[in-house]
Amino acid sequence: MHSHIIKDLLGFKGVIVQKTNVTNKFVSLYIKLERCLHQCPRCGEHTDKVHDYRVQTFKELAIFESPTFIHYKKRRYKCECCKKRFDENNDFIGRYQRISKRVIAAIVNALKSNYSMKSIAQTYFTSINTIIRILHALKYTKSKLPRVLSIDEFRGNSGGEKYQCILVDAENKTVYDILPKRTSADLDRYFKQFNNHNDVEFFVTDMWRPYRDLAKKHFPNATIIIDRFHYVRNAIWAMDNVRKRVQNEVSKAEYKFFKGSRRLLLAKPEKLRDDLKLKLAEVLMRNETIRRAYELKSCIMTFVNADNYILAHNLLTRFLNTAKEYNIPEFNKLAKTLKNWKNFKTDYLHLQCR
Repeated sequence: MHSHIIKDLLGFKGVIVQKTNVTNKFVSLYIKLERCLHQCPRCGEHTDKVHDYRVQTFKELAIFESPTFIHYKKRRYKCECCKKRFDENNDFIGRYQRISKRVIAAIVNALKSNYSMKSIAQTYFTSINTIIRILHALKYTKSKLPRVLSIDEFRGNSGGEKYQCILVDAENKTVYDILPKRTSADLDRYFKQFNNHNDVEFFVTDMWRPYRDLAKKHFPNATIIIDRFHYVRNAIWAMDNVRKRVQNEVSKAEYKFFKGSRRLLLAKPEKLRDDLKLKLAEVLMRNETIRRAYELKSCIMTFVNADNYILAHNLLTRFLNTAKEYNIPEFNKLAKTLKNWKNFKTDYLHLQCR
Protein backbone atom coordinates (compact mmCIF):
# COMPACT_ATOMS: atom_id res chain seq x y z
CA MET A 1 0.00 0.00 0.00
CA HIS A 2 1.71 3.18 -1.20
CA SER A 3 2.04 6.26 0.97
CA HIS A 4 0.54 8.68 -1.55
CA ILE A 5 -2.58 6.48 -1.95
CA ILE A 6 -3.10 6.46 1.81
CA LYS A 7 -2.60 10.24 1.93
CA ASP A 8 -5.31 10.64 -0.72
CA LEU A 9 -7.68 8.39 1.22
CA LEU A 10 -7.10 10.29 4.46
CA GLY A 11 -7.25 13.77 2.95
CA PHE A 12 -5.18 15.19 5.83
CA LYS A 13 -3.00 18.23 5.05
CA GLY A 14 0.77 17.87 5.40
CA VAL A 15 0.60 14.28 6.61
CA ILE A 16 3.49 11.82 6.29
CA VAL A 17 2.51 8.13 6.33
CA GLN A 18 5.30 6.24 8.07
CA LYS A 19 3.82 2.76 8.24
CA THR A 20 0.68 0.77 7.45
CA ASN A 21 -0.67 -2.43 8.91
CA VAL A 22 -3.62 -4.13 7.22
CA THR A 23 -5.22 -7.29 8.65
CA ASN A 24 -8.54 -9.10 8.19
CA LYS A 25 -9.96 -7.24 11.19
CA PHE A 26 -8.62 -3.67 10.99
CA VAL A 27 -6.36 -1.12 9.30
CA SER A 28 -3.67 0.71 11.27
CA LEU A 29 -1.90 3.78 9.92
CA TYR A 30 1.12 5.43 11.54
CA ILE A 31 1.44 9.10 10.62
CA LYS A 32 3.09 12.37 11.53
CA LEU A 33 2.92 15.92 10.20
CA GLU A 34 5.61 17.90 8.43
CA ARG A 35 7.72 20.00 10.77
CA CYS A 36 7.05 23.73 10.46
CA LEU A 37 7.03 27.02 12.33
CA HIS A 38 4.39 27.37 15.04
CA GLN A 39 3.23 30.44 16.94
CA CYS A 40 3.42 30.26 20.71
CA PRO A 41 -0.09 30.54 22.20
CA ARG A 42 1.29 32.47 25.19
CA CYS A 43 3.66 35.11 23.83
CA GLY A 44 3.07 34.94 20.08
CA GLU A 45 6.68 34.22 19.11
CA HIS A 46 7.39 31.66 16.37
CA THR A 47 9.39 28.50 16.95
CA ASP A 48 10.18 25.18 15.31
CA LYS A 49 12.05 23.71 18.29
CA VAL A 50 10.64 20.27 19.17
CA HIS A 51 10.35 19.47 22.86
CA ASP A 52 9.18 15.84 22.52
CA TYR A 53 6.82 13.44 20.70
CA ARG A 54 3.65 11.75 21.94
CA VAL A 55 1.45 9.19 20.19
CA GLN A 56 -2.30 9.79 20.00
CA THR A 57 -4.39 6.87 18.71
CA PHE A 58 -7.87 7.51 17.30
CA LYS A 59 -10.49 6.04 14.99
CA GLU A 60 -10.88 7.32 11.44
CA LEU A 61 -13.53 6.67 8.79
CA ALA A 62 -13.33 3.07 7.62
CA ILE A 63 -10.94 2.16 4.84
CA PHE A 64 -11.90 -0.87 2.74
CA GLU A 65 -14.92 -1.31 5.09
CA SER A 66 -12.60 -2.17 7.98
CA PRO A 67 -12.21 -0.35 11.31
CA THR A 68 -9.35 2.12 10.83
CA PHE A 69 -7.02 3.34 13.57
CA ILE A 70 -4.61 6.25 13.20
CA HIS A 71 -1.47 6.32 15.34
CA TYR A 72 -0.49 9.97 15.22
CA LYS A 73 3.06 10.81 16.32
CA LYS A 74 2.39 14.28 17.62
CA ARG A 75 5.11 16.88 18.17
CA ARG A 76 5.19 19.16 21.19
CA TYR A 77 7.00 22.40 20.48
CA LYS A 78 8.90 24.57 22.95
CA CYS A 79 8.91 28.35 22.80
CA GLU A 80 12.49 29.57 23.29
CA CYS A 81 11.19 32.94 24.42
CA CYS A 82 8.72 32.09 27.25
CA LYS A 83 9.48 28.34 27.57
CA LYS A 84 5.84 27.42 26.90
CA ARG A 85 5.32 23.84 25.63
CA PHE A 86 2.39 23.21 23.29
CA ASP A 87 1.04 20.69 20.77
CA GLU A 88 1.43 21.21 17.04
CA ASN A 89 -1.65 22.29 15.08
CA ASN A 90 -3.68 19.79 13.07
CA ASP A 91 -7.11 19.78 11.40
CA PHE A 92 -8.16 16.18 11.99
CA ILE A 93 -8.18 15.40 15.73
CA GLY A 94 -8.89 17.37 18.91
CA ARG A 95 -6.93 17.15 22.11
CA TYR A 96 -7.69 13.97 24.10
CA GLN A 97 -10.19 12.81 21.46
CA ARG A 98 -10.30 9.19 20.33
CA ILE A 99 -12.28 9.63 17.13
CA SER A 100 -11.44 12.02 14.31
CA LYS A 101 -13.33 15.18 13.47
CA ARG A 102 -14.50 13.57 10.23
CA VAL A 103 -16.03 10.64 12.11
CA ILE A 104 -17.80 13.06 14.48
CA ALA A 105 -19.13 15.06 11.50
CA ALA A 106 -20.35 11.85 9.82
CA ILE A 107 -22.12 10.73 13.02
CA VAL A 108 -23.80 14.14 13.44
CA ASN A 109 -25.01 13.96 9.85
CA ALA A 110 -26.33 10.41 10.41
CA LEU A 111 -28.22 11.58 13.51
CA LYS A 112 -30.30 13.83 11.25
CA SER A 113 -31.69 10.76 9.52
CA ASN A 114 -34.04 8.02 10.71
CA TYR A 115 -31.23 5.61 11.56
CA SER A 116 -31.13 4.22 15.09
CA MET A 117 -28.17 4.93 17.37
CA LYS A 118 -27.33 1.23 17.28
CA SER A 119 -27.06 1.17 13.48
CA ILE A 120 -24.99 4.39 13.45
CA ALA A 121 -22.63 2.93 16.04
CA GLN A 122 -22.22 -0.21 13.95
CA THR A 123 -21.57 1.78 10.76
CA TYR A 124 -18.78 3.83 12.34
CA PHE A 125 -17.38 1.03 14.53
CA THR A 126 -18.04 2.80 17.78
CA SER A 127 -20.33 2.41 20.80
CA ILE A 128 -23.84 3.67 21.46
CA ASN A 129 -22.48 5.59 24.47
CA THR A 130 -20.14 7.49 22.13
CA ILE A 131 -23.08 8.39 19.89
CA ILE A 132 -25.00 9.64 22.94
CA ARG A 133 -22.04 11.76 24.12
CA ILE A 134 -21.76 13.38 20.69
CA LEU A 135 -25.50 14.07 20.66
CA HIS A 136 -25.36 15.68 24.10
CA ALA A 137 -22.41 17.83 23.03
CA LEU A 138 -24.35 19.37 20.16
CA LYS A 139 -25.42 22.93 20.80
CA TYR A 140 -28.09 24.72 18.86
CA THR A 141 -30.37 27.65 19.41
CA LYS A 142 -33.93 28.32 18.39
CA SER A 143 -34.55 31.99 17.72
CA LYS A 144 -38.19 31.98 16.59
CA LEU A 145 -41.27 29.95 17.41
CA PRO A 146 -43.29 28.57 14.46
CA ARG A 147 -46.69 29.86 13.40
CA VAL A 148 -48.33 26.51 14.23
CA LEU A 149 -46.87 25.00 17.40
CA SER A 150 -47.88 21.51 18.49
CA ILE A 151 -47.02 20.04 21.90
CA ASP A 152 -47.26 16.51 23.24
CA GLU A 153 -45.43 14.14 25.55
CA PHE A 154 -43.93 10.72 25.05
CA ARG A 155 -42.69 8.05 27.42
CA GLY A 156 -38.92 8.09 27.86
CA ASN A 157 -36.18 7.94 30.47
CA SER A 158 -34.11 11.09 29.94
CA GLY A 159 -32.72 12.39 33.22
CA GLY A 160 -34.82 9.93 35.18
CA GLU A 161 -38.04 11.57 34.00
CA LYS A 162 -40.97 9.34 33.03
CA TYR A 163 -42.17 11.62 30.23
CA GLN A 164 -40.42 13.95 27.81
CA CYS A 165 -42.01 16.78 25.84
CA ILE A 166 -41.93 17.14 22.06
CA LEU A 167 -42.60 20.38 20.18
CA VAL A 168 -43.54 20.18 16.50
CA ASP A 169 -43.79 22.75 13.74
CA ALA A 170 -47.11 21.34 12.52
CA GLU A 171 -47.24 23.53 9.44
CA ASN A 172 -43.89 22.27 8.09
CA LYS A 173 -44.26 18.79 9.63
CA THR A 174 -40.90 18.93 11.43
CA VAL A 175 -39.79 18.35 15.01
CA TYR A 176 -39.04 21.76 16.50
CA ASP A 177 -37.49 20.65 19.78
CA ILE A 178 -37.49 17.87 22.38
CA LEU A 179 -37.43 18.83 26.05
CA PRO A 180 -36.37 16.52 28.90
CA LYS A 181 -39.28 17.58 31.14
CA ARG A 182 -42.91 18.55 30.68
CA THR A 183 -43.54 20.33 33.99
CA SER A 184 -45.20 23.75 33.87
CA ALA A 185 -42.17 25.40 35.48
CA ASP A 186 -39.72 23.96 32.94
CA LEU A 187 -41.95 24.81 29.97
CA ASP A 188 -42.48 28.31 31.33
CA ARG A 189 -38.71 28.88 31.54
CA TYR A 190 -38.25 27.46 28.04
CA PHE A 191 -40.80 29.72 26.33
CA LYS A 192 -39.58 32.84 28.15
CA GLN A 193 -36.40 32.79 26.03
CA PHE A 194 -38.38 33.65 22.87
CA ASN A 195 -39.55 37.11 21.88
CA ASN A 196 -42.03 36.28 19.09
CA HIS A 197 -44.88 34.84 21.20
CA ASN A 198 -47.42 36.88 19.24
CA ASP A 199 -46.39 35.13 16.01
CA VAL A 200 -47.81 31.80 17.22
CA GLU A 201 -51.28 31.67 15.63
CA PHE A 202 -52.25 28.08 16.50
CA PHE A 203 -51.33 26.03 19.56
CA VAL A 204 -52.14 22.32 19.10
CA THR A 205 -52.33 20.26 22.28
CA ASP A 206 -54.04 17.38 24.03
CA MET A 207 -56.56 17.86 26.83
CA TRP A 208 -53.96 18.28 29.59
CA ARG A 209 -54.90 21.50 31.40
CA PRO A 210 -51.31 22.70 32.14
CA TYR A 211 -50.68 22.90 28.37
CA ARG A 212 -53.79 25.02 27.91
CA ASP A 213 -52.79 27.34 30.77
CA LEU A 214 -49.30 27.60 29.28
CA ALA A 215 -50.73 28.61 25.90
CA LYS A 216 -53.00 31.25 27.41
CA LYS A 217 -50.06 32.75 29.28
CA HIS A 218 -47.43 32.81 26.53
CA PHE A 219 -49.45 32.89 23.30
CA PRO A 220 -52.30 35.38 23.76
CA ASN A 221 -53.01 35.57 20.01
CA ALA A 222 -53.03 31.82 19.41
CA THR A 223 -56.09 29.69 18.77
CA ILE A 224 -55.96 26.65 21.04
CA ILE A 225 -56.66 23.46 19.08
CA ILE A 226 -57.28 20.04 20.56
CA ASP A 227 -55.68 17.39 18.38
CA ARG A 228 -58.37 15.02 17.10
CA PHE A 229 -56.31 11.99 18.08
CA HIS A 230 -57.26 12.61 21.70
CA TYR A 231 -60.98 12.76 20.92
CA VAL A 232 -60.75 9.52 18.96
CA ARG A 233 -58.67 7.74 21.59
CA ASN A 234 -61.10 8.61 24.40
CA ALA A 235 -64.11 7.55 22.31
CA ILE A 236 -62.49 4.19 21.52
CA TRP A 237 -61.61 3.62 25.18
CA ALA A 238 -65.18 4.43 26.20
CA MET A 239 -66.64 2.06 23.58
CA ASP A 240 -64.37 -0.80 24.63
CA ASN A 241 -65.09 -0.27 28.32
CA VAL A 242 -68.83 -0.46 27.59
CA ARG A 243 -68.28 -3.74 25.74
CA LYS A 244 -66.29 -5.17 28.66
CA ARG A 245 -68.96 -4.16 31.17
CA VAL A 246 -71.78 -5.65 29.08
CA GLN A 247 -70.01 -8.95 28.44
CA ASN A 248 -69.47 -9.37 32.19
CA GLU A 249 -73.20 -8.89 32.83
CA VAL A 250 -74.56 -11.45 30.34
CA SER A 251 -74.58 -15.25 30.13
CA LYS A 252 -71.50 -17.33 29.34
CA ALA A 253 -72.55 -17.83 25.70
CA GLU A 254 -73.22 -14.11 25.29
CA TYR A 255 -69.89 -13.36 26.99
CA LYS A 256 -67.96 -15.17 24.23
CA PHE A 257 -70.05 -13.47 21.57
CA PHE A 258 -69.33 -9.94 22.79
CA LYS A 259 -65.69 -10.70 23.57
CA GLY A 260 -65.18 -11.63 19.92
CA SER A 261 -66.82 -8.41 18.74
CA ARG A 262 -64.11 -6.05 19.94
CA ARG A 263 -62.46 -5.44 16.57
CA LEU A 264 -65.83 -4.99 14.86
CA LEU A 265 -66.93 -2.32 17.31
CA LEU A 266 -63.66 -0.37 17.15
CA ALA A 267 -63.00 -0.60 13.40
CA LYS A 268 -64.07 2.00 10.87
CA PRO A 269 -67.28 0.58 9.32
CA GLU A 270 -66.24 1.57 5.79
CA LYS A 271 -63.14 -0.61 6.18
CA LEU A 272 -65.13 -3.77 6.97
CA ARG A 273 -65.97 -6.44 4.43
CA ASP A 274 -69.65 -7.04 3.69
CA ASP A 275 -69.79 -10.21 5.82
CA LEU A 276 -68.24 -8.36 8.76
CA LYS A 277 -70.71 -5.51 8.37
CA LEU A 278 -73.52 -8.05 8.73
CA LYS A 279 -71.87 -9.46 11.84
CA LEU A 280 -71.51 -5.95 13.27
CA ALA A 281 -75.23 -5.34 12.67
CA GLU A 282 -75.99 -8.54 14.58
CA VAL A 283 -73.84 -7.35 17.51
CA LEU A 284 -75.63 -4.00 17.62
CA MET A 285 -79.06 -5.68 17.50
CA ARG A 286 -78.15 -8.07 20.31
CA ASN A 287 -77.72 -5.41 23.05
CA GLU A 288 -79.24 -1.92 23.42
CA THR A 289 -76.37 -0.53 25.55
CA ILE A 290 -73.82 -1.65 22.97
CA ARG A 291 -75.89 -0.11 20.17
CA ARG A 292 -76.19 3.24 21.94
CA ALA A 293 -72.48 3.31 22.82
CA TYR A 294 -71.63 2.59 19.18
CA GLU A 295 -73.88 5.45 18.10
CA LEU A 296 -72.03 7.82 20.44
CA LYS A 297 -68.64 6.59 19.22
CA SER A 298 -69.75 7.10 15.59
CA CYS A 299 -70.92 10.62 16.42
CA ILE A 300 -67.44 11.48 17.75
CA MET A 301 -65.79 10.03 14.63
CA THR A 302 -68.01 12.19 12.42
CA PHE A 303 -67.30 15.22 14.58
CA VAL A 304 -63.50 14.97 14.32
CA ASN A 305 -63.70 14.69 10.53
CA ALA A 306 -65.83 17.81 10.12
CA ASP A 307 -64.35 20.25 7.62
CA ASN A 308 -65.83 23.49 8.96
CA TYR A 309 -66.54 25.11 12.30
CA ILE A 310 -70.34 25.19 12.07
CA LEU A 311 -70.62 21.50 11.24
CA ALA A 312 -68.15 20.57 13.98
CA HIS A 313 -70.03 22.68 16.53
CA ASN A 314 -73.38 21.09 15.61
CA LEU A 315 -71.98 17.55 15.77
CA LEU A 316 -70.38 18.19 19.14
CA THR A 317 -73.64 19.61 20.48
CA ARG A 318 -75.49 16.57 19.15
CA PHE A 319 -73.03 14.24 20.89
CA LEU A 320 -73.35 16.05 24.22
CA ASN A 321 -77.17 15.99 24.06
CA THR A 322 -77.28 12.32 23.07
CA ALA A 323 -74.77 11.33 25.74
CA LYS A 324 -76.92 13.07 28.36
CA GLU A 325 -80.02 11.25 27.10
CA TYR A 326 -78.41 7.79 27.00
CA ASN A 327 -76.60 8.28 30.35
CA ILE A 328 -73.90 5.66 29.71
CA PRO A 329 -71.24 6.10 32.47
CA GLU A 330 -68.24 5.54 30.20
CA PHE A 331 -69.41 8.21 27.74
CA ASN A 332 -70.62 10.56 30.48
CA LYS A 333 -66.98 10.98 31.49
CA LEU A 334 -65.99 11.77 27.89
CA ALA A 335 -68.91 14.17 27.50
CA LYS A 336 -67.88 16.04 30.65
CA THR A 337 -64.33 16.41 29.34
CA LEU A 338 -65.49 17.65 25.95
CA LYS A 339 -67.96 20.07 27.53
CA ASN A 340 -65.11 21.64 29.50
CA TRP A 341 -63.22 22.20 26.25
CA LYS A 342 -66.18 23.17 24.11
CA ASN A 343 -65.18 26.82 23.92
CA PHE A 344 -61.92 25.93 22.17
CA LYS A 345 -61.56 25.38 18.43
CA THR A 346 -61.37 21.79 17.29
CA ASP A 347 -58.94 19.98 15.07
CA TYR A 348 -60.54 20.83 11.72
CA LEU A 349 -58.54 24.08 11.88
CA HIS A 350 -55.39 22.06 12.42
CA LEU A 351 -56.16 20.09 9.25
CA GLN A 352 -55.88 23.29 7.23
CA CYS A 353 -52.36 23.80 8.57
CA ARG A 354 -51.05 20.40 7.60
